[in-house]
Amino acid sequence: MGLKTLAPFLSALIISFFIPQTALATQTAASSAVLKNSVLGIKNPDPRVDQLKNFLNFYHSPLADYADCFVKTADKYQLDWRLIPAITGVESTFGKQIPENSFNAYGWNNGYFKFKSWEESIEHVAKVLSEKYYARGLDNPYKIGPVYAPPSKTWAGKVVLFMQKIECSQTSDCLTGFELTI
Repeated sequence: MGLKTLAPFLSALIISFFIPQTALATQTAASSAVLKNSVLGIKNPDPRVDQLKNFLNFYHSPLADYADCFVKTADKYQLDWRLIPAITGVESTFGKQIPENSFNAYGWNNGYFKFKSWEESIEHVAKVLSEKYYARGLDNPYKIGPVYAPPSKTWAGKVVLFMQKIECSQTSDCLTGFELTI
C-alpha cells in the first residue's frame, strides 16, 4: 500500500480517537455547568416560559412578553400554568381585544374593570382564581365556567382547547391552521 492509499485510513483513525473525547468533554462541561448553577443557586430557565411565549407570539399577543409572569404567578398560587393565558384567548383574543389601557384580557367585570398593568392583572386574576375558585374545588375550566362565565355553555370547552394548544405548542405543527373565532 502506498502513502496516498494509507493517508485517508490514517486520517479516519486519528479522527475517531478525538471525536469521542471531544463529545465526552462537551458532555462533562455541560454537566459541570448544571452542577455549578445548582451550587450557586442559579436556576435554569423554565421551558414553560418559552413554550407560552412562542404560543402567544404565534397569535401576535401583547401578552407574549409576560409569559414568565404567567408561569411564576400560576406557580405561586398553585394554578395550572396554562389556565390564565387560555382564559385570555377566550375573553380577548389573547389581550388584543380589550378596552383601551384596561389591561383586562380576562373579561373581568364584563370587561369594565381596569388594571394598572399586565403584571397587576395577572396577579389579581391568579389570586382570585386560587382563593375563590380552586379553594372551593372549582379547579378546572368545566367547574370554573358556570361561575366565571355564566350562562355560556362553550366557555370551558374553549379554555380547555387553548390549554391543550399551549401544551402542544412546543411542536409548531399543532398551531398551524388553528383558528378560533369568538
